[in-house]
Amino acid sequence: MDLQAHERYCDEIVRLTGELRSAIRGADLDASVPTCPEWTLRDLAVHVGGAHRWAGEIVRTRATEALPDEQVPAFTPDGDDPAVLDAWLADGAAGTAGALREAGPETEVWSWYGPDRSAAFWARRMTIETVVHLADAALAAKVPYAMAPDLAADTIDEWLEIVAFAQSEGDPEAAELRGGDRSLHLHATDVPDAEWLIEFGEDGFTWRRAHGKATVAVRGPLTDLMLVFNRRLAPDSDRVEVLGDAELLDFWLARSSFG
Repeated sequence: MDLQAHERYCDEIVRLTGELRSAIRGADLDASVPTCPEWTLRDLAVHVGGAHRWAGEIVRTRATEALPDEQVPAFTPDGDDPAVLDAWLADGAAGTAGALREAGPETEVWSWYGPDRSAAFWARRMTIETVVHLADAALAAKVPYAMAPDLAADTIDEWLEIVAFAQSEGDPEAAELRGGDRSLHLHATDVPDAEWLIEFGEDGFTWRRAHGKATVAVRGPLTDLMLVFNRRLAPDSDRVEVLGDAELLDFWLARSSFG
């Protein structure tokens, strides 16, 4: 990752967290999150803020292994006051972005993702973590949600990389994403060249940015494709169109839930 991309991710961590704070401000923090039903809106916010602070501390300390939560300063907010939660989210995002900027993209740190053990990994991962959970918060708070096309596309790219890594590491669900010469095509209707072709082979699946005939295709606005792919929008929603073998799409979604 070059420095310009790294700086963009740092900026987005702060900006997206600001959107998350706006989405939940004044909302019922005890409301259930439809896409994460085991969480309340407060739980979701604390999860995002804790993830930011955990990743930021890994980068700040140049950690060589995972950090226990208790080693992360202010890992959770102090009390239930919404104003305290808001300030805690803002401070955590700013602190993490600052640690990432100071480190630069190439600094080596621990990560759970074998192909990339760098500060750059955490800048991208925390940005996309916030992209997805901002959608959760918006759905729970019943406020509009839209995502910049390049971030929505990057979210799909990263998820494919993660699922491919999970398959290579022997994850039992991801291991089933193979065989049968089947394929899945994602086609954004509002952004040129935003298409993905996922092909199942005997040794696993491969993917590339491409147009092609597939066993099943999903068409719709890029943000909605990203939400379907991350199991935040049902594939039978009228916001997307599924053509072909819908069961294959369900098969993919059920087995690409690594982490």
